[in-house]
Amino acid sequence: MDARRILHFLSELAMNNNREWFNANKQTYLECKQDFEEFVQQWIDRMGELDPQLRALKPADCNWRIYRDTRFSPDKTPYKDHFGSFIAAHGGKKSEWAGWYLHMQPGHCMFASGMWCPEPELLRAVRTSILDNSDELEELMVAPEFRRYFTDFDTDYMLRKVPAGFPADAEHADWLKRKTFTLSCHLTDEEVCRPDFLECFMSICRAAKPVNDFLNYTFEEM
Repeated sequence: MDARRILHFLSELAMNNNREWFNANKQTYLECKQDFEEFVQQWIDRMGELDPQLRALKPADCNWRIYRDTRFSPDKTPYKDHFGSFIAAHGGKKSEWAGWYLHMQPGHCMFASGMWCPEPELLRAVRTSILDNSDELEELMVAPEFRRYFTDFDTDYMLRKVPAGFPADAEHADWLKRKTFTLSCHLTDEEVCRPDFLECFMSICRAAKPVNDFLNYTFEEM
């Protein structure tokens, strides 16, 4: 993947987010898009070695379109200024299952994994699983490979109090307050542009996998 070219295109797009500029640079976009898709296919192939359920996915299942839906947004810029892909069993970007996300944006590249804002029934089931198996989850989160990249779930979306039906004095009450269960880490542009980026990225994916597996066990209990 020519990440440097992709990031340069996205940087230019952010400064010229209009249809005239985009149409004039459509060929460059298509070449960057194809390059990104080829990388995602390689990523899927490698992830399929860890989880056979992922092997059937294609980049089209996982990659988001660059075109923004501006119908209900005060921001009428027509294009996203990033490339994003979410690999997860049972539907890729449309899946409710915990998965892995790559975000490419100049100065804001990142890895993320887990479940993003699950529906109420699934959210309650995940909280119940965490309450019943908190010792197991704690063990996963102190593993050296995990700690190399993460410390805990992200705290962007949290309730002020433990939700009704769960003990307020639970040992890991903060986990129960979360409305989303994601792990994330920043990637520098230099890291993304390295020739061995896929290998480095796979190390992060492997570190996050045990927690994703824990979250996905919830589906077996529902």
